[in-house]
Amino acid sequence: MSQDAKPIDVAVGILMQPNGDVLLGQRPEGKPYAGYWEFPGGKVEPGEGIFAALQREFKEELGIEVLDGEPWCGVEHVYPHAHVRLHFYISRQWRGEPQSLEGQAFAWQGSVGVQPLLPATIPLIQWLDQLRYGEPA
Repeated sequence: MSQDAKPIDVAVGILMQPNGDVLLGQRPEGKPYAGYWEFPGGKVEPGEGIFAALQREFKEELGIEVLDGEPWCGVEHVYPHAHVRLHFYISRQWRGEPQSLEGQAFAWQGSVGVQPLLPATIPLIQWLDQLRYGEPA
């Protein structure tokens, strides 16, 4: 994949419980990096805002309504199959209990123990630990 390829905008949500635990999803079979863990989200449709895309994806994938979202950071990552621009939001309020509507596994994680992590997720986990626990990267 060329660095010059137009990046795909992706809305990514970090659902954070009051104790700091965050929700990670495991990529299903048939997708690139199947079995890897990542924060849930999805592609932004043409004409759609980033937060609106996040709300739509979480309704489709998890069956929940995201009520708030704080823009946190943006990261570009070039995978062999795609160049993505990831827009991360932290959400502390949602309606409903996350469900696996697309067959993927989910896990609430404090100190992240699931492996393997999607490559673009690794630095985010380290930054998030600084935010949640004040731990150095």
